Amino acid sequence: MSRPPSARESVLDAFEGLLVTDGERAATMDAAARAAGVSKGGLLYHFASKDALEAGLVDRLRRLVDSDVAAIEAAPEGAVAYFLRSSVMDDDPLDRAIISVSRLAQRGSGAASAALRDMRDRWADVLRPHVRDDAALDLVMLVSDGLYFNNALGGDAPLTAVPSGPALDALVALVVDAVAP
Repeated sequence: MSRPPSARESVLDAFEGLLVTDGERAATMDAAARAAGVSKGGLLYHFASKDALEAGLVDRLRRLVDSDVAAIEAAPEGAVAYFLRSSVMDDDPLDRAIISVSRLAQRGSGAASAALRDMRDRWADVLRPHVRDDAALDLVMLVSDGLYFNNALGGDAPLTAVPSGPALDALVALVVDAVAP
């Protein structure tokens, strides 16, 4: 049986959830405490300010990107294929972290913007050895962006523009062939 998440992680989950579902304005310290089921004092024990709470989410994103980069490097189907397949939003922890940190960046958080740029740079660095040149890398990154963006627009009903099954397999194969070194 797995251990229940710590109060710190519950607060981060709640804050992240508020950012994802209700936006930055609704993601207050009080709302995060309520959503996490902790007192305001309990929240302040782990995060002394909203800036500290935001920093916690940025740190979470960085840890998840570390794991993602490792998965890209170890992917049996190849780095490019794995990266493109994982660009289809799955409401997994990395997706939620990206969305929540993006909401902070949209509000003007320099730390959030820097974390998103770092994420993209790390992905580019891990993919670069698997593509023939910078134009090929741009193609992979932009197809990934398009998959993610179109999927994000679909809400509960994904857009038909987001391929899946054999259509996604064909797209991945096309891009892998186009960018091979």
